[in-house]
Amino acid sequence: MQKCDITGKGKQYGNNVSFSQRHTKKVWKPNLQSKTVVVDGKKVKLKVSTQALRTLKKKGLIT
Repeated sequence: MQKCDITGKGKQYGNNVSFSQRHTKKVWKPNLQSKTVVVDGKKVKLKVSTQALRTLKKKGLIT
């Protein structure tokens, strides 16, 4: 499933609107990356959104 393990960010649904105003279904998926993070001395593999990755790097949790 396309969902960030930290923020819970997932798929968003909407309509693709053409020039002639036809509405077709569209899905926006989050940009997820698989990263290995050390938590309490154990390596844990997480699916993390790039926004969450930037925040973790800023806080110094990922080098």
